[in-house]
Amino acid sequence: MTDKKQLTEEQWRERLTPEQYAILRAKGTEPAFTGEYDKFYEPGMYKCAGCGAEVFAGGTKFDSGSGWPSFYAPTDEAAVEKETDRSFGVTRTEVLCASCDGHLGHVFPDGPNPTGDRFCINSAALTFEPDDEAESD
Repeated sequence: MTDKKQLTEEQWRERLTPEQYAILRAKGTEPAFTGEYDKFYEPGMYKCAGCGAEVFAGGTKFDSGSGWPSFYAPTDEAAVEKETDRSFGVTRTEVLCASCDGHLGHVFPDGPNPTGDRFCINSAALTFEPDDEAESD
């Protein structure tokens, strides 16, 4: 992805809540089992809270028991980028929004079929847009 959303740190701080900034820009994490979307399973689209890019479809969400929203695949492989994360003395794969480089969470190879992946994502890094059908009576 070549057209990245680039803002100054001051602009990011103005745009995001303190919790969103700590996660998306400073690579933090929310405590397990506290996020808004951990036990949320409505049909719709999850978007990056930093830039609004579509990153995960509700149909790929599953209950991993980890305490964070988990998905077995992004909306498209180009929607996220992966980088090696060696923080905390452990090697993990970090998941970033491909549109703005916002830290979303990590991906692990212990998810369900069809991918075997578990994208473990911070609720504060996401916004949710319900499907049109879910909004109508």
